[in-house]
Amino acid sequence: MNMDFNLFMNDIVQQARKEIVAAGYTELTSPEEVDEVLNKKGTTLVMVNSVCGCAGGIARPAAAHAVHYDKRPDQLVTVFAGQDKDATARAREMFTGHPPSSPSFALLKDGKLLTMVERHEIEGHDPMSVVAKLQSAFDEYCEEV
Repeated sequence: MNMDFNLFMNDIVQQARKEIVAAGYTELTSPEEVDEVLNKKGTTLVMVNSVCGCAGGIARPAAAHAVHYDKRPDQLVTVFAGQDKDATARAREMFTGHPPSSPSFALLKDGKLLTMVERHEIEGHDPMSVVAKLQSAFDEYCEEV
């Protein structure tokens, strides 16, 4: 059996992108887009997407569900680790004090990191516990919509 690995991975990547965009997140694919969006006034939730199982089974479902809440960030954006490498690297520069982690979530206000939910808080946990962590951060830092 001959399988084209790149074709297989492209299907997985496209599905992962579609899921997070359908949840209301805007993809940032270049460092310039990251700079423009993450430095805006207000709160921004960044979902660092990936193709791993905990991204597909926990982080993306949590990202989609968490934003259906009374308080939520002004902007919802995503960068894709391992795919949009320069955009992801630029976003991670803003996550001071935290090692690279994917999947993960970063909540920023006016371009400053407020809190993160890192991979170790996602992998091995159920989606609703991640939703609870995100919504707790929304309660603390975001305005009611």
